[in-house]
Amino acid sequence: MSKKKFAVGVDLGGTTIKVGLVDEKGKIIKKVSYDSNSSKGPEAVTKQIKRGIEEVVKGNREKILGIGIGAPGAVKLKKGTVENPPNFYGWGKVHLGSILKKEFDCDVFVENDANAAAIGELIYGAGKYYKNFIMITLGTGVGGGIIIDKKIYRGDTGLAGELGHITIDSAGAKCKCGSIGCIEAYIGKDYLIERTKIKLQERNDSILFELTNGDLNLLTPKLIQSAAEQGDEFSNSVVVDTGTKLGYALASAVHVLDISTIIIGGGIAGFGKLLFDAVESSIKERVMKSFRDRITVKPAKLKNEAGIKGASALVFYKS
Repeated sequence: MSKKKFAVGVDLGGTTIKVGLVDEKGKIIKKVSYDSNSSKGPEAVTKQIKRGIEEVVKGNREKILGIGIGAPGAVKLKKGTVENPPNFYGWGKVHLGSILKKEFDCDVFVENDANAAAIGELIYGAGKYYKNFIMITLGTGVGGGIIIDKKIYRGDTGLAGELGHITIDSAGAKCKCGSIGCIEAYIGKDYLIERTKIKLQERNDSILFELTNGDLNLLTPKLIQSAAEQGDEFSNSVVVDTGTKLGYALASAVHVLDISTIIIGGGIAGFGKLLFDAVESSIKERVMKSFRDRITVKPAKLKNEAGIKGASALVFYKS
């Protein structure tokens, strides 16, 4: 009988739940995805998680070392409690780890999704050769994970790494967190789209009008990326502005942490080299001279598999 062992990695998103069976080398053996049913309350979401786990462990249940979950919102590690995740209706506090441990009779590790992504990059991805790095995930929100001495840094209550809520303008845009001028309020997906639509009212020369068939409600980051790759001047300016603003926020993190390696993942990281160059340039513009030559900005390696692989790494490496 094979002695090979596996972990289950669960990537809990507001729209989709992705579940994978992963071996110790980080290879995904089997994966499924389901609607998260986030608008239907925690019981409906938990049911979908259980469904996904049952599907991927078929025939291998006795070889499962544990279950790892990357979840949005605040996470309390001891009971695997997920508190008030954004975009999940009626959630409050749910002891997700305890529920799944009882259901599947194995160890369950629950972590903030951005922290899980950082752990995944540390073990399997772009961070494996670095002792310290800052991970940024660009999607609906702006998440962050901090790796120090090859371990995730959680702070006093597990909430360290909320880099999306660094203020870049004290009189700036209102963020859904309740604060003012957070970087997320400028480059989080929905904010980015709304700001771009407003700017387009003065730029009728952009090919984004053609790509959306004149309906800017169809605008997405992928369309902005496509337009930029086709040489659209306006879209290029959006990408550069996004990277520049992110760099300003990251300069503050570099000063506080003395960490000069930045790894960027998430859907909006698909903007590519133009984004990364703007991030690096604006960090170097804002940090003290002693930091400048050490700044390194790299794309995340795991991409769409970051959530599943990062969650599985929680089991194998118990970070």
